[in-house]
Parts: sequence; structure tokens; C-alpha cells
Amino acid sequence: MGKVIEYIKVINIFEPEKEIEIEAIIDTGATMLVLPQNVVDKLNLRKMREVKVRYANNKTEIKSIYGIVTVEVCGRAGEFNVLAEPEGAQPLVGQIILEQLDLIVDPSTRKVMPNPRSPEMPMVEVLMTTSPNSEHAATLRYAKIRQSRTSYVRRTLGKMAVFTGG
Repeated sequence: MGKVIEYIKVINIFEPEKEIEIEAIIDTGATMLVLPQNVVDKLNLRKMREVKVRYANNKTEIKSIYGIVTVEVCGRAGEFNVLAEPEGAQPLVGQIILEQLDLIVDPSTRKVMPNPRSPEMPMVEVLMTTSPNSEHAATLRYAKIRQSRTSYVRRTLGKMAVFTGG
């Protein structure tokens, strides 16, 4: 499949007057939003931390993460962090944005579109064994390092049971 390109709007949530509309490659092999450093600077984003980045050629580098921005694409919007690349780098929209906004890439048209299973708004999937309104709750267990058994503490709040691990 060839390149899939979409116009996206990126807005600094701390300074909403700082916004930009740009063409970005929709890269289903990438993880997050990638913007060139000059766009990050224009949006006046705050550096939040550094991460190790692995590229398609297996090369790794330490890169800066900035935030937080609202990304609007295909009529949907959400808040995300930004990975900054050198000036001239191609803006990329990765899987985190596609998943959170419940967007898919149609391979026949090479267009980004809302998931047909949830056309009116993004659907978030929460995998639970039962409904949160039922009298039963899913069990969360946290394994302790260097212990052979799993431990958990159960607290009941009204009808909802809350499990916290040690």
C-alpha cells in the first residue's frame, strides 16, 4: 500500500491560540505523533521527558517528548504527546492516535476514516468479564516480584468490589 496522507490540526492545549494544520503521513508502523522540531517550537510545546526511540532500521536514539496537543483528524479529536524529530522530518500519525480516535485506514481507497463499527464517535474497548453495574467485578491481581504466589486485597465499596495489590 502506498503512502496515506491526511491533513491534521495540532493545537497546544496550554495555549490554544497556537495551532497548525499540516499534512502528515498515517504510519501504521509508527507508535505516536511525530512532528519536526520547528513545528514543536512554533506550537511552543513543553518538553516533558526523553525516551529511547527505535527506528525501522533498528537504530536507536534518545529523543524528546513534548506535550500536550489536541490532534484533530477526520472530525475526531484527542490529546496526545509529541515525539520531536529534526527540522524537515515528515510529520507522522501513529497507532496511538488511530486507536484512541478509533480511526482505520481503508486499504482500497488509502484514506483514513472513522471505524464503521462506531461511525458517530470513537469507541473505547474495555475488556471486563462482567458489566460494571452487575454485582460481580473483574479481579485484578498484581504479582509481587520474587514471590511465587499472587496476592491481593479486596475492599468493597457499595456494590462494586475494588481489588488493590501489594
